[in-house]
Amino acid sequence: MMPTSIPIARLHFHFIAETPIKLPDWPASMVRGAFGHALRRLSCMTRQRECGDCPLSRTCPYPAIFAPPPLEHRIQRFAQPPVPYLIAPESRGPRLLEKGEPLCFGMTLMGRALREMPLVVEAMKLAARRGLGAGGGTAELGEVALSPCAEESVAETLYRPAEDKRLRDLPLPVLTVSPPPPALDRLTLRFHTPLRLQNNGHALAPAKLTAAALLTTTVKRVALLAELYGNGVPAWDFKALARQAAEIADEKSLRWQDWSRYSSRQDQVMRLGGVLGTWRLSGNLAAFFPALFMGQWLGTGKETVFGLGRYRLLYDAS
Repeated sequence: MMPTSIPIARLHFHFIAETPIKLPDWPASMVRGAFGHALRRLSCMTRQRECGDCPLSRTCPYPAIFAPPPLEHRIQRFAQPPVPYLIAPESRGPRLLEKGEPLCFGMTLMGRALREMPLVVEAMKLAARRGLGAGGGTAELGEVALSPCAEESVAETLYRPAEDKRLRDLPLPVLTVSPPPPALDRLTLRFHTPLRLQNNGHALAPAKLTAAALLTTTVKRVALLAELYGNGVPAWDFKALARQAAEIADEKSLRWQDWSRYSSRQDQVMRLGGVLGTWRLSGNLAAFFPALFMGQWLGTGKETVFGLGRYRLLYDAS
């Protein structure tokens, strides 16, 4: 049986502010908006207002990366399917970034987005030059490094615009599941960005969170991303996993963390809080290990595109 795998890697962008940049509460929202406008500017050949009416929409990288069309799936209809990238700020605001200060963030790419890496980097360069945030502050790209997700502590310099004419030609890294620890009956997830699980459109407070909700959400997300951007639907028994998830015990040490972002599409500030801290799971966890392992790089819950729901697994939960 072929193991579940997804071509995936994390880019580390290092910009230098050319003019002051007003950082919002969660800078990933600012970066994503500017990236989307720049990616469309570089990709679109017809200049039509809507991608759905464009004859080139099926081959254009802009909708494929930034705005996939609605998806009729056996699980449900996805008005907004998961995108093949995540943006993770290395610090959060709000604050004013002065000229000469660094602006750093990570961007995880998978599937087609990873294959379009040169276009993604050019779009980020253009976004920073055209202006970021409410004040339109600008920045110049200093360096891009790449780390395969399985070896995240190892980052190779991919591109320095001042020195290099083009990105280094590196093989596409593939994330596969490592063997689970023996006798896996305890795991701890340490969330270092807010986890947002919802029920009927409402975010769940720590007291309302259940291990079953966490596990089923993570399993579904990893399976869908593997189907869309990896080597296909995992050979998992989803009904059995749902039954087993209800039997997992848990201990939570979580606190609520509010954050907000401005939505230009809806022209309003949106409050999107989540929980931070540790979540210990106990029980027969072996069947959930593939999804939990890959979820460390794919995130879980809502708003993962902004870097929410990122965690690390701790195998020694004693």
